[in-house]
Parts: sequence; structure tokens; C-alpha cells
Amino acid sequence: MKIEEILKTKSNLPLSKKAVISIIYTNAQINKQLVDTLKPYDISLQQFNVLRILRGQKGKAACLETVQERMITKMSNTTRLIDKLIKKNYVEKNTNKANKRKIDILIKEKGLILLRSVDDLIDSKESDIMSSLNKQEKIELIKLLGKLC
Repeated sequence: MKIEEILKTKSNLPLSKKAVISIIYTNAQINKQLVDTLKPYDISLQQFNVLRILRGQKGKAACLETVQERMITKMSNTTRLIDKLIKKNYVEKNTNKANKRKIDILIKEKGLILLRSVDDLIDSKESDIMSSLNKQEKIELIKLLGKLC
């Protein structure tokens, strides 16, 4: 579908504007599908991302700065995300023994169990989202998007 049809406009958009609007629109559509996949588990896409980052620590704690650096979507409310995950009993935080001003964040077994439950669903959804592209087109898309950042 053409972006003009989606926006219900007859104006001839400049190519740069058309490209940016297409990326923003596509991002929103992909996000919605991923959010809908996680909804039954009462977890946001950002919370899921934090859990995956913590799992990647392989049992070692991460400080808040490490989590923020690795977030896909950089945001200032990482502390709030972590507090929500603590309330759900998916993560814990402790004062860093070497530096009392830092907080160590560690994924708990319940968080790992949740990730195991949703990993295949997210992988499947990502495959579905990209199913209209062949392997070479996916490689080219990654290359082109990488040139924008």
C-alpha cells in the first residue's frame, strides 16, 4: 500500500518526507504487533527488552547505565521500568558493594521463565512480520536502515 493511501492524501509528497513517514508508519505497525504479542503476559515491549538485556548478563548483575546503553529505545524512565519488573518479581536490585551509589540489577528465575515462555512467540511474530521479504531483501533492508543512523 502506498503511504499516500494510508494518509489519505492526494498531495505529491517530497521523496525524503515520503521515506521518513513510511519508516515511522512501519515502525508503529511493527511495534503494535509485538506489543499485542506480549499483552497476554502483562509486559511491555520495553520491559521485555530490559529482561533480555539482564538475561544476556548470564547471571551477573548489571548497573542502570548498562541497561540504558543496551536499550533498543533509549529512554529516561528506565528506573521506572525496572521498578515495575521488581513489583512483578522478575528482577531484583541491590546496592553495589564496590560503589554504594550504584545499583545492581539482576534477573530472577521468574523473569527467565517468562522469557522462555515468550521467546518463541516473539521469534515467530518477527518471522511473520518479515515474511514478505526474501533473505536478500532482508539483508538489503538492514543495510539501508543502518545507513540512516
